[in-house]
Amino acid sequence: MLGRILGLCFRIAIGLLIALAAAIVLYRFVPVPSTLMLGRWLVLKPVERDWVPLDQISPHLVRAVIASEDQRFCSHSGIDWVEFNKVMENEDGPSRGASTLTMQTAKNVFLWPGRSYVRKGLEIPLAMAIDLAWGKPRVIEVYLNVAEWGEGLFGAEAAAQRYFRKSAAKLTPAEAARLAGALPNPLLRNPAKPNRALQSAAGRSLRQLGQLGALGDCAVPG
Repeated sequence: MLGRILGLCFRIAIGLLIALAAAIVLYRFVPVPSTLMLGRWLVLKPVERDWVPLDQISPHLVRAVIASEDQRFCSHSGIDWVEFNKVMENEDGPSRGASTLTMQTAKNVFLWPGRSYVRKGLEIPLAMAIDLAWGKPRVIEVYLNVAEWGEGLFGAEAAAQRYFRKSAAKLTPAEAARLAGALPNPLLRNPAKPNRALQSAAGRSLRQLGQLGALGDCAVPG
């Protein structure tokens, strides 16, 4: 009996791995939903998202998000081990500070929100897999199309239209910095009406862009 149960568990695990590998390959080419979006659809809550390719998103936003969220994005292989080890030594447990954009993309697309070592442990191999399978431009393209920017609001295009009444392709550096600064707390930060915390985050993002020059060009269409 035990052998049958173990055999069944093994077959289920193999089936899940095959399904995950197939999803990673498929998501390299098609518009991708996030698990938050799927959850809202399941309970009949509205979802506002207009998928756009990376070349229709302002390079200012690409660079601002990288500057704010993951300054080593162009050089790591999905995991920033320097920052990850620092945060994992924190007695309060894992936090957003340990997450690269690739890890956040893996979480948004394949996993669930919240803080736990289990989820963080799953993020690591997933982030490394999608970094290898997708490449930097596709990772940032997916991230910018599934990131949450308000209640039921997902993706750069929908956020640009709601907050600035323009397409994501036409965002200015200041507008891009506001959107990037809202990401850590998108339900409480309104890029169109920035509070003090968002103004500070946006200013920091603009300063980082000025200091780091062509940061993010690995993910900016040529």
